Order: sequence, then structure tokens, then C-alpha cells
Amino acid sequence: MTIENFYDQLAPFYPLIYGDWQGAIEQQATLLATIIQNVWGAQAKTILDTSCGIGTQALGLAAKGYYVTASDLSVEEIKRARIEAQKRGLAIPFSVCDMRHLQQHHQAKFDVVISCDNSVPHLLSDRDILQALRAFYACTRLGGGCLITMRDYDQEPKGQGLVKPYGIREVDGKRYLVFQVWDFDGPHYDLSFYFLEDDLQSGMTKTHVMRSRYYALSPNHMMKLMEMAGFTNIQRLDEAFFQPVLIGMKNNGCNGGT
Repeated sequence: MTIENFYDQLAPFYPLIYGDWQGAIEQQATLLATIIQNVWGAQAKTILDTSCGIGTQALGLAAKGYYVTASDLSVEEIKRARIEAQKRGLAIPFSVCDMRHLQQHHQAKFDVVISCDNSVPHLLSDRDILQALRAFYACTRLGGGCLITMRDYDQEPKGQGLVKPYGIREVDGKRYLVFQVWDFDGPHYDLSFYFLEDDLQSGMTKTHVMRSRYYALSPNHMMKLMEMAGFTNIQRLDEAFFQPVLIGMKNNGCNGGT
């Protein structure tokens, strides 16, 4: 299954990842806005979300007054994101784009380029990740930077049949058991995302499974790739968000990414 197919299938179920999706939207926006203000100051107002999904970060940041442009590889997630923005009265330009081709697609520069929730490790090689990071760099104005959040794979056990439980969700008379199963193969792993659906009225049950693959690179390795892409003053924040946050700057006079 390709990355876009994985997320196309996940789109209807995505809010079930969270016990309270709207609460997560608001909380993450508060945390991200704090980081952005601390690193780049109040003048940083334009944001490019390069892996927006159905809008978890983009919606919250736009609601806080940031000028957010957002794109994602998944057609179905972009459709859902547009609906969610319309519900909330938010004017966010959403579009379909592979993060490796941001510069050609957006043809603009932003104060901060973000990719949250472990999206970059969907790219399965240093070469592809570096291509994406160079695209981030090209879309960043001088004095701005990028913000990436990812799993700390140094802390994750490696093996087969590793179960990652998310819990029970109840929506519209249905109960869902949500969990992931990881199977490692060297530095990569195959992920199966399960949504076991129990219709409490009819008693009918369904199992929905989406599959994808990840590159379990360490945050330190990601930071080295960010440096190769041209970013400077790279730092890691461990207590600012629910995942490690990697920050890179595009300083005046830098000509990185070449």
C-alpha cells in the first residue's frame, strides 16, 4: 500500500486516533504557537504545513490567527481537511502535494515550515528525506525556519508483532478498539493500523486495517539531514510537545540546500 492510499483509507477514521480530537487540535496549536513565538517571535505569522492530514495542526494554528497554507499527499485527507476548515469558518488553502515537491507546487516562502506527527519518516531513505528537507528550506524565508516533530526511535523497542494500543472510542452508537502493530525489518518497519468497529445497536462488527511502512531513523540522524539541507542552529526540544521537536533556522546569508 502506498503512503497516499494508507492515508486515503485512514481519513474517515483519523479523529479516532485521539480520545478528543478537537481538544487535541486546540492543545497542539497552543504548544506549537508557544514554540514558534519563542524561537521566531511574534513576527512569524505565515506557516506552511507540509503534511497536514485532515488538519490537526493547521486548523488550530489558523484559529490562533496564523496564516496557514497546508498540503498533503492524500486526496481524501485534503477533502476532509477542507470540510473541517469550513465547519470552523477558517480560510485555509489546502492542496494535494508530495512534500518532496513543495517548492514547485507552492512557489512561495513562509516564516515557518512545519511537518508534525512523525510524517517525514514515511519517506524510506536518506535521499528522499533530504529531498523533502531541501524543499522545506526552499520554501522558508530568510530568518525563518522549519519545525519537525517525530517519534524518538532510539527509545522504541525493535521486533515483530509489537502492539501499540490507542484505546476504546465510542462515536455515533459504535465502539472502536484502536491499535497499531509494528513489524521491524532492519531500520524500517511495517505498520498495521487496526480499527475494530462494533455497532452497539445492530451487533454487527467490522475490522478496518490500513498498512504502511516507516523509516525508524533517530532524531539525531534527522538533525544531520536537516543540516545537509541547509538549516543551521538546529536544536531538539524534548518537553515542548508530545513528540521530540526538531528546529532548524534559515539564516541570512546561508546558501544551504545546494
